[in-house]
Amino acid sequence: MSTAETELGALDDGALMVLFANGDPQAARLLSERLLPRAFRHAQRVLGNASDAEDVAQDAMLRLWRAAADWRADGPARPATWLHKVVANLCVDRLRRSGRSVELGDDDFADDGPGPEAQLQDRGRFAALDAALATLPERQRQAVVLRHIEGLANPEIAEALGIGVEAVESLTARGKRALKAALEDQKEALGYDT
Repeated sequence: MSTAETELGALDDGALMVLFANGDPQAARLLSERLLPRAFRHAQRVLGNASDAEDVAQDAMLRLWRAAADWRADGPARPATWLHKVVANLCVDRLRRSGRSVELGDDDFADDGPGPEAQLQDRGRFAALDAALATLPERQRQAVVLRHIEGLANPEIAEALGIGVEAVESLTARGKRALKAALEDQKEALGYDT
């Protein structure tokens, strides 16, 4: 990696947005590498299938690129938070348009586990988590995914979902309780000590 690439990689997302707006293709590449996987994971957990999640993630990234010209590095929003808000809204729109609840699709799980048994167990755990997430109300599912899977802080989630921090805390707490209840009887089958 060159010195310029190393220096570019040290910049935060807001600074990279400004560079992209000024025509720097490396800034766009780096932002895509950082943000697209997160947008996809968020959408897949909410929508339940990879195909819809890819569409949503790509649409959200296109909207981010269109917003770059007006982006201020010192503005109130971070690109990742802004992107999660767009993904959340696109997911809600897609679910409402389809008139369906979340359908679980064929998930593509990573094959980088230590062995076949561990991979099978991980697949079972991911499938159980996805099924349990699908039972949550839409807002709880969004809050739980953003907090406990994507690792966003409560203020970032509040901004992404357009709600207060207290509402985020309530949604994530209720969502965690519901997930725990939904998965309680599966602990042994999923390889967790009871």
